[in-house]
Amino acid sequence: MSIEDRVIVSAAEFDRNVGLYLDIALTKPVTITKNGREWTVLLSAQEYARLKRRDRRVIAAGELSERQVDAIRNARIPDRFADLDKEIKD
Repeated sequence: MSIEDRVIVSAAEFDRNVGLYLDIALTKPVTITKNGREWTVLLSAQEYARLKRRDRRVIAAGELSERQVDAIRNARIPDRFADLDKEIKD
């Protein structure tokens, strides 16, 4: 999303026209500034849910159990995906 795909408004302006900015947030993010700095972003519930679905839990390699490491080590790619090897070759 580019910076042009959002609306930027001061907290005071947001307070004066809450309904307007709630409506705008249904189609694009509304960035609310305070003292000239970005303070918060208002998103539609649908966009928030979409972003939450994309959340991922990151696990450092050192946090994996021996069983998990063995499972990764012994994993085999199904033959039907063999043609994808060419994607990583020069």
